[in-house]
Amino acid sequence: MNPKYKELLAPFTLNNGVTLKNRVVMAPMTTWSGNADFTISDEEVTYYNNRVNGVGLVITGCTHITANGIGFTDEFAGFDDKFIPSLRKLASAAQRGGAPAILQIFHAGNKAIPELIPDRDLVSASAVQGSPFGKTPRALSHEEIMSMIKAFGETTRRAIEAGFDGVEIHGAHGFLIQNFLSPYFNQRTDQWGDTLENRLRFPLEVVREVEQVIKKYAEKPFILGYRFSPEERSQPGGLRMEEAYVLIDRLAEQKVDYIHASLDHVLSSPVETQSEKTRLELIAEYVDGRVPLIVAGSIIEPSLAAKALESGVSLIAIGRGLIMNPNWVELVESGQEDQIESGVKTSKLSQLQIPSKLWNIIQTSQGWIPFSK
Repeated sequence: MNPKYKELLAPFTLNNGVTLKNRVVMAPMTTWSGNADFTISDEEVTYYNNRVNGVGLVITGCTHITANGIGFTDEFAGFDDKFIPSLRKLASAAQRGGAPAILQIFHAGNKAIPELIPDRDLVSASAVQGSPFGKTPRALSHEEIMSMIKAFGETTRRAIEAGFDGVEIHGAHGFLIQNFLSPYFNQRTDQWGDTLENRLRFPLEVVREVEQVIKKYAEKPFILGYRFSPEERSQPGGLRMEEAYVLIDRLAEQKVDYIHASLDHVLSSPVETQSEKTRLELIAEYVDGRVPLIVAGSIIEPSLAAKALESGVSLIAIGRGLIMNPNWVELVESGQEDQIESGVKTSKLSQLQIPSKLWNIIQTSQGWIPFSK
């Protein structure tokens, strides 16, 4: 092993005392590979089985907590007890390498797919257009908001019953939780909007509900993480770093086990700042060790992962790197990091065991992952 990666492969202990064997996290990645009945497919199980051996923590792709929260075609569901056997199947696959398995839970908000939700009833914090499908959502009522918070708790209970080791609340990527936090998408004037404190209310109530469910049902240490996007880069007047800092403060006060910053690239800069530092550096500096920090953002080369750790990050999430290199960690451990591929070689597809629908996305989405023969 190259000595420069010693820290990357060193154990790390989360806030609740759970120790991970290294600092590499299998990032939550949507595979578009569920069955038609919203259960886990055998292809997706194989995908996880092939990638979990080396990492210290596994975070699954997202599962929707209500029927109208689905954000991707062929997405597995977690909104009903009938999905517990499916979730149990996923938990078993994710834990196969010995690392704790985290179920990512979310509601897609204004990015939900109208054709796949009951009555095409698209909901969000406010009736502000943000749907990639061109449909304006309706604002949730106070009663519906309270029900939505409970739904996050119920899906957490199902994760516990299915044998997962934790949940990650997905508050990033412009989905429902971020809809409420965003000054652009949240135009409410009641207790759930207007001021920053009110816009923070929904995400923090979700955290509190999940914490209560964990306390009630979990019989062993159960990890609670929170994923966030620090900015809405394409929205004038949208979420910015200063508001993300306040969210970080509140999450640290709630004593979540980790926070997970989702960046387009770990070397990208903030939208509005005079600083020469990257968003990663600014976030790590602000967190200042108060809570473990995972960062995700186009990290494929281990040298970039090591650089991120030097900035004060606790854990490194690898997504596309693991799609292209299921043995990413093993290659670093054995000093063969020069063999890590930066693209998908079609000649090795059978070895990579990429689900067919995910492979279709890779081929048709420009810039998603490079591939060659």
